[in-house]
Amino acid sequence: MKPYLSIVIPYYNSADTIGTLLTSIARSRNAPPYEVIVVDDGSVPKFEIRNMKSEPYGKSTSGLISRRKFPLRSLRLNHNMGPAAARNRGVKAARGKFVVFLDSDVELFPDTLHNLARVFITDPDVVALTGVWVKEQRTGDFFPNFKALRDWSYWINERDKSGYYYLFSTRIASIKRSVFTRLGGFDEKYPGALVEDIELTYRIARRYAIIFASDVRVRHEFEGFWPIARKYFLRAYHWTKLYARRKKFDPVATTLWEAIAALSGAGTLAVGLIWIMSLITVTLGIMNYDLRITNILLRSPLFVLLNSFFVILLSVHLFLVRKFLIFMYREKGGWFAVRGFVVGLILYLFIFSGAVWGRVSQRIIKLQMSPR
Repeated sequence: MKPYLSIVIPYYNSADTIGTLLTSIARSRNAPPYEVIVVDDGSVPKFEIRNMKSEPYGKSTSGLISRRKFPLRSLRLNHNMGPAAARNRGVKAARGKFVVFLDSDVELFPDTLHNLARVFITDPDVVALTGVWVKEQRTGDFFPNFKALRDWSYWINERDKSGYYYLFSTRIASIKRSVFTRLGGFDEKYPGALVEDIELTYRIARRYAIIFASDVRVRHEFEGFWPIARKYFLRAYHWTKLYARRKKFDPVATTLWEAIAALSGAGTLAVGLIWIMSLITVTLGIMNYDLRITNILLRSPLFVLLNSFFVILLSVHLFLVRKFLIFMYREKGGWFAVRGFVVGLILYLFIFSGAVWGRVSQRIIKLQMSPR
């Protein structure tokens, strides 16, 4: 039977998570006919996918995989080319009417594939949709829970309520295979998971709406602070280059308001650190009975301006992130919200730095290419 859905999964040394994903796919209920294509993106020999019936799925899932009830194929790239190239190769081998993209570290709910297919079946005009990863985390660690709430708030509390979701998010997204092929697939110049999904989103959105389906859910366990901060920096760096060509913001995470939030957040953190250092200097002066230095600093127009600027930046930023702060408070309590606010400021500094570096690098390239 020809599959209705072709599930394409890029795989790179993902031995710890691929078994969980495949097991969750096998447990899908009321799903239409589907096939699964795992594309090994040049994994190191220890983690290569050579035989889908054996390791690296782990002892807990190897039996289930060997007794799988769905068509499962593996492709292998000779060297690591990035998820964009891996997904494109998977689509070339696909036979389904619709392609479903999943990251190798997510887990489906039993009704995910059923709900996804229902969108296309109910409305034949829909050609692309994206789902959502739930806000619950299995770990009790602060940062993964913060990141899960941050993403959930973007897509549920703060998104465009018109129903159109301006991001083809490949953790869980689907598109008509003929449309994907006609658009040329993902841009393979991106070697990592950077902005290849955003760039494809722009090309899809020129002609079609990307539907947000809140009941098409996956579970995703988020990483710690440093891997996410690095991704934010690189994503901002590359997105700035996309913005330079389009001169347009987007109605989800990369909105004008979010850009202002990043600017005000980075500014609040930077000015706040200077303000704290100034207060420490004043405090030390009082403790050492050096009132002359303390009076000079307190009466300095620069210190007064610094205080005013800090209050303005903080007020603007609080206003811009108020929905997320309230959401964190309701979900996890006041202390979590306070910590989340501070961590959010630090992440905005990474985003701002990535965007600035992206802009500077573009300027350098233009200067190098301009005739002398």
